[in-house]
Amino acid sequence: MKVLVTGGAGYIGSHTVVELLDAGHQVVVVDNLSNSSSESIRRVEKITGKHVEFHVFDVRDAEKLNDLFAANDIDAVVHFAGLKAVGESVRKPLQYYENNLVSTLVLLDTMQSHHVPRLIFSSSATVYGEPRELPLTEAATTGQNITNPYGQTKYMIEQILKDFSRSNPSFEITILRYFNPIGAHDSGSIGEDPQGIPNNLMPYIAQVAVGKLNKLHVFGNDYDTPDGTGVRDYIHVTDLAKGHLASLEHSEPGVQIYNLGTGRGVSVLELVSTFSESTGQKISFEIVDRRPGDIASCYASAEKARRDLNWSTKKSLSQACTDTWRWQSHNPNGYDE
Repeated sequence: MKVLVTGGAGYIGSHTVVELLDAGHQVVVVDNLSNSSSESIRRVEKITGKHVEFHVFDVRDAEKLNDLFAANDIDAVVHFAGLKAVGESVRKPLQYYENNLVSTLVLLDTMQSHHVPRLIFSSSATVYGEPRELPLTEAATTGQNITNPYGQTKYMIEQILKDFSRSNPSFEITILRYFNPIGAHDSGSIGEDPQGIPNNLMPYIAQVAVGKLNKLHVFGNDYDTPDGTGVRDYIHVTDLAKGHLASLEHSEPGVQIYNLGTGRGVSVLELVSTFSESTGQKISFEIVDRRPGDIASCYASAEKARRDLNWSTKKSLSQACTDTWRWQSHNPNGYDE
């Protein structure tokens, strides 16, 4: 199968490209490199020993996207391209709405024009807003009490996909609601390489460990959680990538929605402690004020994915920490060596 991966040079995208190539699929990647590096694609090719057709442009460029589809017999699309930082979305809401919504609309229009009927969309647990009960199942309410524009864009795109599906019943659309990806490929060659100060917890911890940052800022210790810090469901990025492969191999018309998570909540301080125990690296931290848009606790039920896709997580929290440290210690400046 020939698969187009938008945002394929990014953190989750690059790991998914590895899994797709290892499974025997051909891959075409489009990425505007706004928060990624072309070096990740070169390393993916080295890991897999396979070629990746790579194009640098923005998915919102309808003309270039149309030309790409015209030149390739694409069977399916995995759509990662989009802005993804919760805090930044609070500060720059218009940028997030324009980027994330328009890119998806252009992509869907192009897929429809070229009769490409399969899409896997990178959604997020943020669509659930402030959870009413945990663990979250796919049947939980979405779209209410979403605390940030990033989450709103994911919710809006889910609605667009449902409406699009009703007018195109032959399309197969899978919505994957991620929880919190961490870790890196076990080769240490590819991993999370944020620009500037990391927005996500694990790369922040890793950059403190490698000496790029002095200490970790823990945003709030007064949440209603066991130790007062935020609780999240941290999933190894390789397990997450394999979830996309499982989705691609599951054929079913209409819109299918799956949570991809571990089913267990882990607090900020527990993750810090596990990282230190797994790697031997002491992490200095400071408690600071809560971050706008954050919630207390969020973790998944992934039972539906296990049942329908025969998918479940395999890698432990400790493995994710070890793999993160292997990546960061071998690449202290990320891909910018």
